[in-house]
Amino acid sequence: MSGMRIGMDLSARMDQRMILAPRMIQSMEILQLAVIDLQAKIQAELQINPFLEQKEKLGEQDEGEKEFDADAPLKHDDTGDLEFSRLEALNKDWDNHFNEEHRMSRAAMSEEGDRKLEAMANMPDRPQSLQDHLAGQLGELELDPFELKLSKHICSYVDRTGYIGTRTKSRSADDEEAAEAFTPVSLTEIARTFDEPATDQQVEDTLVTVVQKLDPAGVGARDLRECLFLQIGPDTPHRDTLRVLVRNHLEDIGANRLPLIQRAMRLEIPAIQEAIAALQHLDPKPGLKFAESVTQRVIPDVIVERTDSGDYEARLVDDWVPNIRVSKRYFELYRSKELDDAAREKLRKSLQSAQWLVSAVEQRRNTLLRVTRAIIDHQRAFLDYGPEHIQPLKMQQIADQVKVHVTTVSRAVDEKWVQTPRGVFSLKRFFGGGKVNDQTHEEVAYEVMKQKLLELVGNEDKASPLSDEELVTKLNEAGYPVARRTVTKYRKMLNIPSSRQRKDWSLTKC
Repeated sequence: MSGMRIGMDLSARMDQRMILAPRMIQSMEILQLAVIDLQAKIQAELQINPFLEQKEKLGEQDEGEKEFDADAPLKHDDTGDLEFSRLEALNKDWDNHFNEEHRMSRAAMSEEGDRKLEAMANMPDRPQSLQDHLAGQLGELELDPFELKLSKHICSYVDRTGYIGTRTKSRSADDEEAAEAFTPVSLTEIARTFDEPATDQQVEDTLVTVVQKLDPAGVGARDLRECLFLQIGPDTPHRDTLRVLVRNHLEDIGANRLPLIQRAMRLEIPAIQEAIAALQHLDPKPGLKFAESVTQRVIPDVIVERTDSGDYEARLVDDWVPNIRVSKRYFELYRSKELDDAAREKLRKSLQSAQWLVSAVEQRRNTLLRVTRAIIDHQRAFLDYGPEHIQPLKMQQIADQVKVHVTTVSRAVDEKWVQTPRGVFSLKRFFGGGKVNDQTHEEVAYEVMKQKLLELVGNEDKASPLSDEELVTKLNEAGYPVARRTVTKYRKMLNIPSSRQRKDWSLTKC
């Protein structure tokens, strides 16, 4: 009978693991931020971190700071990776260069705090939301306590578009883009969730006589028809015709079935078209005007300009992003012998956070500029001749040229905009695949095919618009190998209606 040996063996194993240091994670986060978000983050850090301060202008340098420049551009090695070791050496460098016997006075510290408080006070107020707007109107009405409370409860069910219900993101099987699904809320549900006894009829009466009378017109509707009806007033042009169209023919209008409407209403096509034009002035989502007020305008991160020699050069837009550095005065306070170990340790964390942020912002600038310059090299035809000459380009090509990982390129172009002589474009706009042109045997970008599709639709006979099958034939004749489903997909992406919807019935004898 053999015995069983129990024991423990020590063995060494070597494997590779990628461990992201906190500073690397922060660097990637900073790189991905849009310019407005970066501006907000820096402003927030300026308020809470005493070691951060803002330069009045790019390149400003204090007296006695020439030997060591904390804001010097970050260097890259042959592979394009950032020298993060420079961050770890900052404290040693500072010990060698900051030897002046200067201390920040209490008055100077107070002045710095006042400046930051003033900056906070000057920040813009939050724009008024739809819910704020509705609540303000209810407060001005002469309602009994029950009716006021019920009105506020009903308004709590008003979504951002102005309807009574909820909207959720959904994805259809044939559409790659997320769509919103609207779910109406019943009167019974509103009554059930009210914290006082209420009937469906009380909810209905309050909804109709109070909530649906509020501004904007159409608010509190439960469907599109009700929303449009609420906006048709006594002075609305073609009022009676509009009411009939909204009640009976919304689907026919959407499908451009004007002859059917003509037979049902016994009106001439031009009269129907005039009424439809008036209908188009009504707002199908009246609440969105409040959502639009908080939408940030596009601010370019990079400007590409043509030089006298005919080349293109890129420069960063630094006006919107505060130019920050580590405060020399606070660093000297940190080095003061009067501080105990506990206070110094607390300050050390703020100092480390400040130097990480300064370096991450500088890395973002360098990476964004290098990526943009590489894109310009590939998309020269786009800048010279226009969007219809865009070339197929993959992010991996730019990553190889800049010598960074492809995910770095993806983060660098995410939500970034470039101003060019051809207009302002998202940096992502310059990337895309393509197909080989059957006639020229050159790879053609999908974007070029979309431009050709727009051209064909723009030049078609509006009395007899091109069907998707006819568009496929014309594109194939031009050398673009596309299938019908591809044309349909592109048409929807470009918001081009179907051939039936594009038909102008006023040019046709019905």
